[in-house]
This record gives sequence, structure tokens and C-alpha cells, in this order.
Amino acid sequence: MIAYLSGKLLEKHANTVIVQVGGVGYEVTIPLSTFYELGEPGTDVELRIYTHVREDVIQLFGFKTNRERDLYLKLISVQGIGAKSGVTMLSGMSADEIVAAIRSNDLGRLTAIPGVGRKTAERLVIELRDKVTELAAAAGAAASISADELPADVVFDDALSALVNLGYQKAAAERALKKVVQEGTDMSVQKLLRRSLQVLAK
Repeated sequence: MIAYLSGKLLEKHANTVIVQVGGVGYEVTIPLSTFYELGEPGTDVELRIYTHVREDVIQLFGFKTNRERDLYLKLISVQGIGAKSGVTMLSGMSADEIVAAIRSNDLGRLTAIPGVGRKTAERLVIELRDKVTELAAAAGAAASISADELPADVVFDDALSALVNLGYQKAAAERALKKVVQEGTDMSVQKLLRRSLQVLAK
């Protein structure tokens, strides 16, 4: 099983990256929390990997830190949280916010994430409340965000595509993005996504 990749970042999208290692390009699904932390294509990258194997597919899920990967593995151990749902959770909330929501029994915050219903949220709290305590101790560093030098319409489309891939309805995602643009948020994919996710979670 692949547990770690270190190589050159060939392509970077909000939901996936391609990492070149020894002449081979690995496509890796990532949460937005990892996307915010990565450099631009051409830079070196290190990712902690979870290899998801099903009968018909092998998928790689990548995380910038061991802490994120550990939380992800705990999330997908809960019935009702699949490999993709776990990534959506880490995209909709930071690791700290997820841990806090689980520890404080904040079902409303958890069910705001696409694909997480009340029963799944309750299972998350019951099964993980004690297990996430050690993760709460290690606070994550704030992500440094660099502005994308892209035309505004391309940035908007990239952000919309990322939100739809995460499971949000296209119409709702467009409304949130337009509201964020009207607020005067800087037009970078990272900043648009981060603020739009806050709007959608309300």
C-alpha cells in the first residue's frame, strides 16, 4: 500500500493533484485543507497517502499532515462516512473545527456538510468523541494563501466546480459564490472557496 508520496507537483486542482514520482504521475484526491497548503505546479510536494481499494478501483487520497490523515482515517471508520465523504468533511471544515464539533456534540455543524445526515452525525459523535481528544491537542497551523493570478471568470468557474464536486447543489454553490464576490473577497480560488464554505455552512 502507498502511504507516502514525495515528488514534483505536476497539476493542482481544488479536489485533485498529480504528483510526479520517478517519471510516474500519481493522481491523488485531496481535501481543500491540503489544497490551501500546496505550492504551485513545478514545486516539490510531500503527501501522506491513504490507499483506498475497491473491487473496481484503486484511489489515492492525499493529506499535507499526518494529523489530517489520522483524522480522515477516524472519520471513514464510522458507518455512513465513505472515502469521498471523509474528504468532503475535511474540505468543508478544518480539522480543528471537525474535532470541536464532535467533542461538543454540534450536530447542526456536522449535518451542514453534504452527505452527512443526522444519524451519521450522531454516530460520529458517539464513536469518535473520545478518539479525537488526542487530535484536539495538536492545533493545526493556519494555511498561507497565495493569490492565483488567473482571470476572475476562470477563478469563479474553478471554485464552482470544486464545490459541486464536494456534493453541493450547483445553484446553491453559485449563490454562495456570487454573495462572496459581492462582499469584495479577493478573487483567488482559495479565498473564494474558504468564504463560500462558511456561507454554505450557515
